[in-house]
Amino acid sequence: MPDRHDAAWHLADRFPVESFGVGVVDRNGTHTHGDADRVQRIASVSKPLAAWAVLVAVEEGSVTLDDHVGQEGCTLRHLLTHAGGYPFFGDEPVGKPGVKRIYSNTGYDMVAAHLESATGITFADYLSEAVFQPLGMSASHLDGSCAKDVMSNVTDLLAFVHELRLPSLISRDTYIDAVTPVFPELDGMLPGIGQMNPCPWGLGVEVRGHKFPHWTSPHNSAATFGHFGGIGTFLWVDPVADVACVMLAEREFDEWGMEHWPGFGTAILRSARRDN
Repeated sequence: MPDRHDAAWHLADRFPVESFGVGVVDRNGTHTHGDADRVQRIASVSKPLAAWAVLVAVEEGSVTLDDHVGQEGCTLRHLLTHAGGYPFFGDEPVGKPGVKRIYSNTGYDMVAAHLESATGITFADYLSEAVFQPLGMSASHLDGSCAKDVMSNVTDLLAFVHELRLPSLISRDTYIDAVTPVFPELDGMLPGIGQMNPCPWGLGVEVRGHKFPHWTSPHNSAATFGHFGGIGTFLWVDPVADVACVMLAEREFDEWGMEHWPGFGTAILRSARRDN
Protein backbone atom coordinates (compact mmCIF):
# COMPACT_ATOMS: atom_id res chain seq x y z
CA MET A 1 0.00 0.00 0.00
CA PRO A 2 1.44 3.43 -0.93
CA ASP A 3 2.58 5.64 1.94
CA ARG A 4 0.85 9.05 2.06
CA HIS A 5 4.30 10.65 2.21
CA ASP A 6 5.74 8.78 -0.79
CA ALA A 7 6.41 11.99 -2.71
CA ALA A 8 8.49 13.30 0.17
CA TRP A 9 10.24 9.97 0.61
CA HIS A 10 11.29 10.04 -3.06
CA LEU A 11 12.91 13.42 -2.44
CA ALA A 12 14.64 12.08 0.68
CA ASP A 13 16.02 9.16 -1.31
CA ARG A 14 17.85 11.73 -3.44
CA PHE A 15 19.48 13.46 -0.50
CA PRO A 16 23.26 13.62 -1.20
CA VAL A 17 24.16 11.69 1.96
CA GLU A 18 25.36 8.18 2.71
CA SER A 19 22.50 7.40 5.07
CA PHE A 20 19.59 9.20 6.69
CA GLY A 21 16.48 8.74 8.77
CA VAL A 22 13.28 10.76 8.54
CA GLY A 23 10.22 10.83 10.77
CA VAL A 24 6.93 12.69 10.37
CA VAL A 25 4.07 13.11 12.83
CA ASP A 26 0.72 14.29 11.49
CA ARG A 27 -2.95 13.78 12.27
CA ASN A 28 -2.76 10.30 10.82
CA GLY A 29 0.04 9.10 13.05
CA THR A 30 3.79 8.62 12.87
CA HIS A 31 5.61 7.77 9.65
CA THR A 32 9.31 6.96 9.13
CA HIS A 33 11.61 6.44 6.19
CA GLY A 34 15.26 5.47 6.02
CA ASP A 35 17.08 4.23 9.11
CA ALA A 36 15.11 5.55 12.09
CA ASP A 37 17.22 3.65 14.64
CA ARG A 38 20.70 4.74 13.57
CA VAL A 39 22.31 6.69 16.42
CA GLN A 40 24.42 9.74 15.64
CA ARG A 41 25.44 13.10 17.05
CA ILE A 42 22.57 15.47 16.38
CA ALA A 43 24.61 18.70 16.63
CA SER A 44 22.57 21.79 17.53
CA VAL A 45 19.29 19.89 17.58
CA SER A 46 20.69 19.16 21.05
CA LYS A 47 19.70 22.68 22.16
CA PRO A 48 15.91 22.18 22.35
CA LEU A 49 16.48 19.04 24.43
CA ALA A 50 18.83 20.92 26.77
CA ALA A 51 16.37 23.78 27.06
CA TRP A 52 13.55 21.39 27.93
CA ALA A 53 15.62 20.03 30.82
CA VAL A 54 16.15 23.59 32.05
CA LEU A 55 12.40 24.27 31.85
CA VAL A 56 11.78 21.17 33.97
CA ALA A 57 14.29 22.57 36.48
CA VAL A 58 12.44 25.89 36.44
CA GLU A 59 9.17 24.19 37.27
CA GLU A 60 10.86 22.18 40.01
CA GLY A 61 12.14 25.42 41.52
CA SER A 62 15.84 24.60 41.12
CA VAL A 63 16.48 27.62 38.87
CA THR A 64 14.53 30.56 37.45
CA LEU A 65 14.71 32.15 34.01
CA ASP A 66 15.67 35.39 35.75
CA ASP A 67 18.75 33.88 37.44
CA HIS A 68 21.83 36.00 36.78
CA VAL A 69 24.38 34.07 34.69
CA GLY A 70 27.53 35.59 33.19
CA GLN A 71 28.02 39.29 32.46
CA GLU A 72 26.02 42.05 34.12
CA GLY A 73 22.35 42.00 33.09
CA CYS A 74 22.53 38.52 31.56
CA THR A 75 20.03 35.90 32.71
CA LEU A 76 19.20 32.31 31.97
CA ARG A 77 16.43 33.61 29.70
CA HIS A 78 18.95 35.62 27.67
CA LEU A 79 21.25 32.64 27.23
CA LEU A 80 18.49 30.25 26.17
CA THR A 81 17.43 32.70 23.47
CA HIS A 82 20.92 33.64 22.19
CA ALA A 83 20.49 37.16 23.56
CA GLY A 84 23.21 37.07 26.23
CA GLY A 85 25.88 38.82 24.20
CA TYR A 86 28.23 35.83 23.99
CA PRO A 87 29.93 34.59 20.81
CA PHE A 88 29.54 31.22 19.13
CA PHE A 89 32.63 30.03 21.00
CA GLY A 90 34.59 31.93 23.64
CA ASP A 91 34.02 33.14 27.18
CA GLU A 92 34.33 36.90 26.59
CA PRO A 93 31.12 38.78 25.75
CA VAL A 94 30.94 40.52 22.37
CA GLY A 95 27.80 42.50 23.13
CA LYS A 96 25.36 43.53 25.85
CA PRO A 97 22.44 41.31 26.89
CA GLY A 98 19.16 41.86 25.09
CA VAL A 99 20.61 43.98 22.27
CA LYS A 100 21.26 41.52 19.44
CA ARG A 101 20.63 37.85 18.71
CA ILE A 102 24.14 36.34 18.68
CA TYR A 103 24.00 32.58 18.20
CA SER A 104 26.11 31.05 20.94
CA ASN A 105 27.20 27.57 21.92
CA THR A 106 29.04 29.21 24.82
CA GLY A 107 25.72 30.46 26.20
CA TYR A 108 24.36 26.94 26.38
CA ASP A 109 27.47 25.66 28.12
CA MET A 110 26.94 28.45 30.67
CA VAL A 111 23.32 27.33 31.10
CA ALA A 112 24.48 23.77 31.79
CA ALA A 113 27.09 24.91 34.30
CA HIS A 114 24.49 27.03 36.11
CA LEU A 115 22.04 24.15 36.38
CA GLU A 116 24.80 21.85 37.65
CA SER A 117 25.73 24.39 40.32
CA ALA A 118 22.10 24.84 41.36
CA THR A 119 21.21 21.14 41.52
CA GLY A 120 24.48 19.35 42.26
CA ILE A 121 23.70 17.01 39.35
CA THR A 122 25.71 16.79 36.14
CA PHE A 123 23.83 18.22 33.19
CA ALA A 124 24.07 14.89 31.35
CA ASP A 125 22.38 13.12 34.25
CA TYR A 126 19.78 15.84 34.67
CA LEU A 127 18.93 15.75 30.97
CA SER A 128 18.57 11.98 31.12
CA GLU A 129 16.40 12.02 34.24
CA ALA A 130 14.26 15.01 33.25
CA VAL A 131 13.75 14.34 29.54
CA PHE A 132 15.16 11.12 28.11
CA GLN A 133 13.89 8.65 30.69
CA PRO A 134 10.32 9.95 31.08
CA LEU A 135 9.90 10.14 27.29
CA GLY A 136 11.35 6.65 26.74
CA MET A 137 14.31 7.97 24.72
CA SER A 138 16.48 4.95 25.51
CA ALA A 139 19.00 5.47 22.70
CA SER A 140 19.77 9.08 23.66
CA HIS A 141 22.56 10.43 25.84
CA LEU A 142 24.73 13.53 26.17
CA ASP A 143 28.42 13.05 25.44
CA GLY A 144 29.98 16.51 25.72
CA SER A 145 28.50 19.98 25.29
CA CYS A 146 24.75 20.35 25.72
CA ALA A 147 24.85 22.76 22.78
CA LYS A 148 25.85 20.14 20.24
CA ASP A 149 26.77 16.70 21.58
CA VAL A 150 23.58 14.76 22.21
CA MET A 151 23.61 11.33 20.60
CA SER A 152 20.19 10.18 19.43
CA ASN A 153 18.14 8.71 16.59
CA VAL A 154 14.93 9.48 14.72
CA THR A 155 12.88 7.09 16.84
CA ASP A 156 13.84 8.88 20.06
CA LEU A 157 13.45 12.35 18.57
CA LEU A 158 9.93 11.47 17.47
CA ALA A 159 9.17 10.84 21.15
CA PHE A 160 10.44 14.37 21.83
CA VAL A 161 8.33 15.69 18.95
CA HIS A 162 5.23 14.33 20.67
CA GLU A 163 6.31 16.29 23.77
CA LEU A 164 6.71 19.40 21.62
CA ARG A 165 3.18 18.93 20.27
CA LEU A 166 1.48 18.09 23.56
CA PRO A 167 3.74 18.72 26.57
CA SER A 168 3.75 16.31 29.48
CA LEU A 169 6.98 17.32 31.24
CA ILE A 170 6.20 21.01 31.67
CA SER A 171 3.04 23.06 32.15
CA ARG A 172 1.06 24.50 29.28
CA ASP A 173 2.01 28.04 30.31
CA THR A 174 5.72 27.22 30.32
CA TYR A 175 5.33 25.50 26.97
CA ILE A 176 3.69 28.57 25.41
CA ASP A 177 6.52 30.73 26.76
CA ALA A 178 9.07 28.34 25.22
CA VAL A 179 7.67 28.33 21.67
CA THR A 180 6.75 32.04 21.52
CA PRO A 181 9.39 34.62 20.51
CA VAL A 182 11.35 36.04 23.45
CA PHE A 183 12.83 39.52 22.88
CA PRO A 184 10.98 39.35 19.52
CA GLU A 185 12.37 42.61 18.15
CA LEU A 186 16.01 41.47 18.13
CA ASP A 187 17.90 41.21 14.85
CA GLY A 188 20.53 38.56 14.35
CA MET A 189 22.38 36.19 12.08
CA LEU A 190 20.81 32.81 11.34
CA PRO A 191 23.86 30.52 11.17
CA GLY A 192 24.70 29.37 7.66
CA ILE A 193 21.88 31.42 6.09
CA GLY A 194 22.24 35.14 6.80
CA GLN A 195 21.08 38.25 8.62
CA MET A 196 17.45 38.23 9.76
CA ASN A 197 15.59 41.36 10.82
CA PRO A 198 14.03 40.42 13.15
CA CYS A 199 15.39 37.01 14.15
CA PRO A 200 12.78 35.49 16.50
CA TRP A 201 13.78 32.78 18.94
CA GLY A 202 12.01 30.99 21.78
CA LEU A 203 13.45 29.23 24.81
CA GLY A 204 15.71 26.74 23.07
CA VAL A 205 13.89 26.69 19.74
CA GLU A 206 14.11 28.89 16.70
CA VAL A 207 10.75 30.41 15.74
CA ARG A 208 10.34 30.71 11.98
CA GLY A 209 8.44 33.98 11.91
CA HIS A 210 8.83 35.66 8.53
CA LYS A 211 12.48 34.81 7.94
CA PHE A 212 13.51 34.47 4.30
CA PRO A 213 15.31 32.52 3.07
CA HIS A 214 14.85 29.73 5.57
CA TRP A 215 15.72 26.06 6.02
CA THR A 216 12.06 25.05 6.49
CA SER A 217 9.49 25.18 3.69
CA PRO A 218 8.23 28.59 2.52
CA HIS A 219 4.80 27.07 3.21
CA ASN A 220 5.50 26.46 6.90
CA SER A 221 3.54 28.80 9.15
CA ALA A 222 5.20 31.67 11.00
CA ALA A 223 4.48 29.75 14.22
CA THR A 224 6.73 26.87 13.15
CA PHE A 225 9.50 26.20 15.65
CA GLY A 226 12.44 23.83 15.88
CA HIS A 227 16.15 23.70 15.21
CA PHE A 228 18.70 22.54 12.69
CA GLY A 229 22.20 21.25 13.24
CA GLY A 230 25.25 22.15 11.20
CA ILE A 231 26.12 18.47 10.77
CA GLY A 232 22.96 18.03 8.65
CA THR A 233 20.09 17.44 11.08
CA PHE A 234 16.76 19.13 11.76
CA LEU A 235 13.55 19.03 13.74
CA TRP A 236 10.53 21.26 13.18
CA VAL A 237 6.97 21.47 14.47
CA ASP A 238 4.27 23.43 12.64
CA PRO A 239 1.38 23.87 15.09
CA VAL A 240 -0.84 25.48 12.44
CA ALA A 241 -0.48 22.63 9.94
CA ASP A 242 -0.35 20.14 12.85
CA VAL A 243 2.68 18.45 11.29
CA ALA A 244 6.17 17.80 12.63
CA CYS A 245 9.30 16.42 11.00
CA VAL A 246 12.70 15.07 12.08
CA MET A 247 15.63 14.33 9.78
CA LEU A 248 19.07 13.01 10.71
CA ALA A 249 22.01 12.69 8.34
CA GLU A 250 25.71 13.45 8.48
CA ARG A 251 26.77 16.01 5.90
CA GLU A 252 27.45 19.67 6.62
CA PHE A 253 24.32 21.80 6.28
CA ASP A 254 25.97 24.40 4.07
CA GLU A 255 26.78 21.73 1.47
CA TRP A 256 23.18 20.68 0.86
CA GLY A 257 20.62 21.94 3.38
CA MET A 258 19.20 24.97 1.63
CA GLU A 259 19.07 23.11 -1.68
CA HIS A 260 17.09 20.11 -0.39
CA TRP A 261 15.36 20.85 2.92
CA PRO A 262 12.79 23.54 1.97
CA GLY A 263 11.44 21.47 -0.95
CA PHE A 264 11.32 18.36 1.20
CA GLY A 265 9.38 20.28 3.84
CA THR A 266 6.92 21.47 1.20
CA ALA A 267 6.31 17.87 0.11
CA ILE A 268 5.66 16.85 3.72
CA LEU A 269 3.17 19.69 4.21
CA ARG A 270 1.36 18.93 0.94
CA SER A 271 0.95 15.24 1.65
CA ALA A 272 -0.23 15.91 5.21
CA ARG A 273 -2.73 18.50 4.00
CA ARG A 274 -4.01 16.24 1.23
CA ASP A 275 -4.74 13.43 3.68
CA ASN A 276 -6.43 15.50 6.38
